[in-house]
Amino acid sequence: MLNRRGDYALTTDRAAMDVAFVHRFLHEDSYWAGGIDYGTVEKSVQNSLCFGIFTMDGENDALGKQVGFARVITDYATFGYLADVFVTESNRGKGLSKWMMEEIMAYPDLKRLRRLMLVTKDAQGLYEQYGFEIYDNEDQGLMGIRRKAEDVYQEG
Repeated sequence: MLNRRGDYALTTDRAAMDVAFVHRFLHEDSYWAGGIDYGTVEKSVQNSLCFGIFTMDGENDALGKQVGFARVITDYATFGYLADVFVTESNRGKGLSKWMMEEIMAYPDLKRLRRLMLVTKDAQGLYEQYGFEIYDNEDQGLMGIRRKAEDVYQEG
């Protein structure tokens, strides 16, 4: 899939993803995966449905620099987990996060999932616009194992 909006393009072509860019952002700029190693990011991209936002190279009408990313870990039938959603700071405020969420929510293989989940500390307002709700967990039975990034992504 390749969709264009203005000077940007959004693709799900896993081969187009700039794994070094994604790693750099997650490793250095994210609160949820600080310190993550390159191999883990590479493996996560290889095993997920990825959405990447790129600038367009006007001269060649080709993908330019990657400026946004999200991935869904899914079985493509009943469950998905939205993770690692970000747009670089210099490209924020242009509606790119909303565009990426629109594309994710409209993606054919994800539209029929019984459960699509995510965890966020600071972007509830964005996700609520697309139907996500905060679980009160009174009747959901939602459980999980949570490990801190600094405990999991130790380098060396």
